[in-house]
Amino acid sequence: MRPVNDILKGDVLETLKRIDDNYFDLGVTSPPYNKGLKGGPIVKKVQYDVFEDNLPEDVYQQQQIDVLNELWRTTKPGGSFFYNHRCRWDDGNMLHPITWLSKTNWLVKQEIIWNRKITGNLRGWRFWQTDERIYWLYKPDGKNRVGKELKSKHARMTGIWEIMPENKNSHPAPFPVDLPTRIIYSMFDDDMKGKVVIDPYMGSGTTAIACKLLGCDYVGIDISDSYIDMANERIKDYESHKEKFDKEYDKHVITGKTYAERKAEKEAKKEAEKEAEKEKKSEN
Repeated sequence: MRPVNDILKGDVLETLKRIDDNYFDLGVTSPPYNKGLKGGPIVKKVQYDVFEDNLPEDVYQQQQIDVLNELWRTTKPGGSFFYNHRCRWDDGNMLHPITWLSKTNWLVKQEIIWNRKITGNLRGWRFWQTDERIYWLYKPDGKNRVGKELKSKHARMTGIWEIMPENKNSHPAPFPVDLPTRIIYSMFDDDMKGKVVIDPYMGSGTTAIACKLLGCDYVGIDISDSYIDMANERIKDYESHKEKFDKEYDKHVITGKTYAERKAEKEAKKEAEKEAEKEKKSEN
């Protein structure tokens, strides 16, 4: 199956199993965090309409491994997947996403810190947690375990992203449009045509909105009819998000060149100097 510009309804793992190998160019998502129905006076517990975010932790982690391995299978060699999660604690023990990410087929290329600048927990058991993590996962293309070099205008975003969370959205855990915009634009630059981006936990459709604004295709998966309806309505109205999109897009400007471009320019200059020296000798 090779869907395009559609949100598929169903269990994420079973739906992914129906999709062809090596189909997607890129993925972006944030799964439920298995927060165990915990909440506080500022940020209430996250409640999804048809899913209870309260699995035994070992079951949850194995589920994420299985989903990520299906995403690896359905992603093209040389493709990437950006996985948003956070560090959690249970009875004083840290639950770190790298625990299960290291058990998948993906190569963890980078751990990006998303500084959300706000916290939902004002107790002092730890320094207030304003950060989440975004893992850049890479599927090697043959022996290439590094991938292509980012253009400087994208690499300058650094490994710490200061992006405020979405606050005008009825979904319990929405993306801000800036985040998938930064990822997709950085990966594809201006080569958007025919590229397909998967968000297996589509939620309110923000990844699809970023795709529409950038000019690439999307595929989403969600188990909730109401969230799919919400996402499709927001996608129809995608141009209303253009102001925030433009602010992010306009950050990706720089005149600097990549290492590869500088190297090629230096080699071309050396070659030109050699040719000039040859011509000078021949004249003598």
